[in-house]
Amino acid sequence: MAIWLDKNSRILVQGMTGSEGTKHTRRMVASGAQIVGGVTPGKGGQDVDGIPVFNDVPAAVEATGANVTVVFVPPRFAKAAVEETVDAGVPLCVVITEGIPVHDTAQFFQYAVNAGGTRIIGPNCPGIITPGQSNAGIIPADITKPGRIGLVSKSGTLTYQMMYELRDIGFSTCVGIGGDPIIGTTHIDCLAAFQDDPDTDAIVMIGEIGGDAEERAAAFIKDNVTKPVVGYVAGFTAPEGKTMGHAGAIVSGSAGTAAAKQDALEAVGVRVGKTPSATAQLMREVMS
Repeated sequence: MAIWLDKNSRILVQGMTGSEGTKHTRRMVASGAQIVGGVTPGKGGQDVDGIPVFNDVPAAVEATGANVTVVFVPPRFAKAAVEETVDAGVPLCVVITEGIPVHDTAQFFQYAVNAGGTRIIGPNCPGIITPGQSNAGIIPADITKPGRIGLVSKSGTLTYQMMYELRDIGFSTCVGIGGDPIIGTTHIDCLAAFQDDPDTDAIVMIGEIGGDAEERAAAFIKDNVTKPVVGYVAGFTAPEGKTMGHAGAIVSGSAGTAAAKQDALEAVGVRVGKTPSATAQLMREVMS
């Protein structure tokens, strides 16, 4: 079953005719995803490897029945691209683009919330993959197999590492939620979906320093999640007060440190590994 993305997902690529859009369209197609169309304003009527390109999302949805979009447009066009997707009633919008102004993200996220029909994943994320069924984004499709672990991660590369480390067990769905200060889908959203998914037996949660998302996730797990959860928090060795990589990874005082997050998670029964490999080993013990 998986969450949010499966073999019936019909995917549009916004920005398909750009270099990144074209490259990752080909990778998604190769992985077995149903890519039914692309959107680039002014390039309607063209095609990429036989996949039709449309001028706007409503026309593409009407012609293809798409129910997922993946956004590869430059940062300055991202807000308009997402809002067009919301207006077209597409249920899932995966925003890969990095460097979108936080003000724009706040506006398009609120726009989606007000409309009520579109889930946004990202921005600044690798996307979502249900191995063996579909792939919306840039996550490599050949590093793991279908299985019964659910994965939610703030970090792109750590998503891939965990998928590879546990490739012999496999995953139901893997979601890279992105590291920006404002994101459309949170750890908690994914935990709730995996808890309700009959094809997911256990959950890996990867967080990182900064903010309080992991602490809030711990509180949610305590009250709502009965499936086993193992976790990893990136940034145990990060210096305090320094911005590390992702815009959301800012630590002040003890709030937002890896140790504080580990304590919050372990207090509700989540086993936390000190490294990604140690975390994978904890999951092996859960699944054995």
